[in-house]
Amino acid sequence: MPDDAVLAAGEDGDATWSAWFHPHDPLLTGLALASDPASVAALWGRGGTLVDLQTISYRPLRRAVLRAVVTDIPGTPGAPDASGTSAASGASGRRTVFLKVMRAGLATRLHHRHMVLAAAGVPVPVVLGPPVADVLAFEQGDGQVLANAIMANGARQVEPADVVGILDRMPADLLELPRRDAWSDRTSDYGHAAATALPDQARRIRSLVDHLQRQLTVTDRGPVVPTHGDFYEANLLVKNNRISCVLDIDGAGPGHRVDDLACFLGHLAVLPAVDRRYVHVDDALRRFHGYFKTGVDPAALTCRSAAVALSLVAGARDSERSDWQRSARQRLDIAESLLDL
Repeated sequence: MPDDAVLAAGEDGDATWSAWFHPHDPLLTGLALASDPASVAALWGRGGTLVDLQTISYRPLRRAVLRAVVTDIPGTPGAPDASGTSAASGASGRRTVFLKVMRAGLATRLHHRHMVLAAAGVPVPVVLGPPVADVLAFEQGDGQVLANAIMANGARQVEPADVVGILDRMPADLLELPRRDAWSDRTSDYGHAAATALPDQARRIRSLVDHLQRQLTVTDRGPVVPTHGDFYEANLLVKNNRISCVLDIDGAGPGHRVDDLACFLGHLAVLPAVDRRYVHVDDALRRFHGYFKTGVDPAALTCRSAAVALSLVAGARDSERSDWQRSARQRLDIAESLLDL
């Protein structure tokens, strides 16, 4: 990091703060590398020409994701053939590469997860070699996000059994990895965050949290099995009505099947609060829930789905949206309604 990259540091009351010139994040040392077009082209361009480099998300001190678009040179690996197409490039002769910038050591762990899942036949994005400076690069997954199919018609052509089938393919090797808390394990924390976002609903939220914690204690979570850890529609791609790729496997490891299924249902249920065009969610929710509950304790699935929806209430807070409180209250309504499943 350049000597003049850190702008300032200090304390203000109980808070310690620091500032720096982007992209020289002090805990994401690979961000400068992933933000430099010449470096990206040299390391991950595979001989092609970099035509676009955009930051998709950036959480300071936590992680960042960038998207690079590369035009392939004919005759190089991954370039279009005589017909103008290739599996990696598509008809345009362009490849999209995602660069995930992580804290020290985490990219190596994620690379290991990708290798383990790919070897087991789980459809995950192809990684472009080991991480460089804690940046892991991988090809764009094949397919469209499941959320698009849900918006279009409730994803009625996607069989719930196919969704569960992805979890069935999770390899036993994941059981050797560190375990991460499920969303329901932090119900109290998410309840506090929701009450902070909606202080006028604090009593109602506290009542919901108390009920959920009682249910979480008495319901059957099932055995410890290999899990995805963040299993919902934005992390699943679909092609020809089948799940074609699984994204964001950072949390893959030991857990409980019911928590993966609850994550799916909780996120599915709140989609209308995210975008009013999700008009088919009720039908999709009944269909997926009806299948999911046959493989786990239905009561455990119900309360954990509600806990996931509760975890999304505070996420509606957005200073750039004047109606964010409406969305937050709608998410709270949905969390309560999930108890009726």
